[in-house]
Amino acid sequence: MMKFTTHSLFEIITYLASHLKQSNWCSFEVLNPDLFEHTYNGEIVTVNGEDYLYRGLKAWVNLAELLGCKISIPTIKSNNLVEITFKKLQTSNSFHTLQPISKEEKYGSNSLFAKIQKNEEPNFLYHYKKALESVSISQRKNILNLGINRGDEFEIIKSMMSLEDFSKLNLVGIDHSYSALQIAKERFPQASFLKDDINDMSKLNLGRFGLIISIGTLQTPSINYKQFLMYLVQNHLDANSAIILGFPNSRWIDGELLYGAKAPNYNYAEMSLMFNDVIFAKKYLQQKKFRVTITGREYIFVTATKIGSSQKRPYDKGHH
Repeated sequence: MMKFTTHSLFEIITYLASHLKQSNWCSFEVLNPDLFEHTYNGEIVTVNGEDYLYRGLKAWVNLAELLGCKISIPTIKSNNLVEITFKKLQTSNSFHTLQPISKEEKYGSNSLFAKIQKNEEPNFLYHYKKALESVSISQRKNILNLGINRGDEFEIIKSMMSLEDFSKLNLVGIDHSYSALQIAKERFPQASFLKDDINDMSKLNLGRFGLIISIGTLQTPSINYKQFLMYLVQNHLDANSAIILGFPNSRWIDGELLYGAKAPNYNYAEMSLMFNDVIFAKKYLQQKKFRVTITGREYIFVTATKIGSSQKRPYDKGHH
């Protein structure tokens, strides 16, 4: 078994990448990261007369992801060494590449997508919750969610307020998956759910909302993103409005959420298309007198609140 001591990260990546081309897994021994505190990756440390380049556990977790692997829990091998195992992710086990029975049910209740629980992913939940706090969710009464699926975004809103306040909300969700909407209806009987193509929203006479949420929907190839965003802002936001847009900067493969948007014709994460959409949203919303922030990582959140809105942000204390 390979033991890494003073090997550079370049040497380690080269070795592991080569090994993983021939095998679905790779185990190796490294310095136990728990032996040192306040130590930076790459610092030389000495244990029992032997030199090592220190690396924290997060470095190995990040490396596993970059190499398209899962990482097993390290096992203690000696007083100063642990064994780490990388296992290659099965790229065929992904809703991104799986051909659905029907276009409308690609994200349905029986799809591979249905196994995904975004609200249990720290890098989604943390930033989505912050976005809701930024738009003063407790003061929003009319909320529209585009691409609602089974209603996960509503679930977090429900968790952030009392049941009495939540029951008073006017919630509307639109999706084209019949089976996913059936689940959403069971979870949120007070809400209105519409099975429709959001490209045809103009025929629904929905009116205006204090908050519009759309996570990972506006980048659908069938949607003319820029024109649709402008239509939303001009026709479905009220005077004291806010909007939360989530742009996937990740892929779901074999149970793992991997950082980095996958663009056509690239075999690695290439994020220019995603960031082009993010910057367009930021500039357009600023032109329409919104205060805009960009946050997140695996999901990039564009959160915008109308300037002059009666809703105060969490950090507004009445001072200027």
